[in-house]
Amino acid sequence: MSRLMPLPHTAALRSLGLAAMPLLFVALWSTGFIGAKFGLPHAEPFTFLFVRFVLTLMLLIPLVQLFNGGWPQGARLWAHIGVSGLLVHGAYLGGVFYGIYLGMPAGLAALLVGLQPLLTATLASPLLGERITATQWLGLALGLVGIGLVLGSKLDPGAALFQGFGFGALASILAALGGITLGTLYQKRYCTGMPLLSGTVVQYLAAGSLLGLGALLFEERSIDWSPTFLLTLAWLVLVLSISAILLLMALIRRGEASRVASLFYLVPPVTALQAWWLFDERLPLAGLIGMAVTIVGVVLAVRGKPAQSPPSRSR
Repeated sequence: MSRLMPLPHTAALRSLGLAAMPLLFVALWSTGFIGAKFGLPHAEPFTFLFVRFVLTLMLLIPLVQLFNGGWPQGARLWAHIGVSGLLVHGAYLGGVFYGIYLGMPAGLAALLVGLQPLLTATLASPLLGERITATQWLGLALGLVGIGLVLGSKLDPGAALFQGFGFGALASILAALGGITLGTLYQKRYCTGMPLLSGTVVQYLAAGSLLGLGALLFEERSIDWSPTFLLTLAWLVLVLSISAILLLMALIRRGEASRVASLFYLVPPVTALQAWWLFDERLPLAGLIGMAVTIVGVVLAVRGKPAQSPPSRSR
């Protein structure tokens, strides 16, 4: 009896698909800023995010059981993961969505919070004892110059301070940047024993509680359940919060986590391209140059990391 042989191109197609997984992850991740732009005309930011987290948890919790991921061990680790969730998801997403709600262009928001690796590398010295190299200092300088060029290109002599948004939007995005930076450092120090899937559930529970409280205290909690909002919400929950997390798990199992981290440098330009195509968001030449300089600075700051650093501790 003859055996069925695999098609000659099957292995090549499989290899191509595996190679494209990190790029797919970054492409999906960059749509989070676009989703905020689409959905925020129909719901206030904290209300929007609270609904998103509730729906995500309804799907994510059963997945923990399905994949036998296990839960974090010990109340102390649960508490540390919760704090990291307040920073990494609560402060970060809350700041990003509120900044875009106040008029910040999605591409510029992605660029500003994209400074996180650069800021993390800088703060790792006093907080984690990691040495800052000359290359990292150069990256920090280039990043600041690039951001200065981008923001300078958006200056408006009118009362709004910048074209289309004011200081409140900028402060919200900077708060998001601070949240994800401190959250990353906190997670590195205290959450090394965190299972990815169930740990994400704990983080979402903490962040959702914070954003729900924000919606209760500061918003009217009204939602326009339009087709646009429903499609946007479905995309953010199913594609971004669920599929992207599962894809990240697959990449980590294949040892591709470092490759994904390096591809995160592509998120700001990919987001800017999407925002230009969908919303006609534009940057003048000085802003485009500033974006390129900023991305180079972030790359240098991360690539210049010392080969060895003190191990993180879980408490």
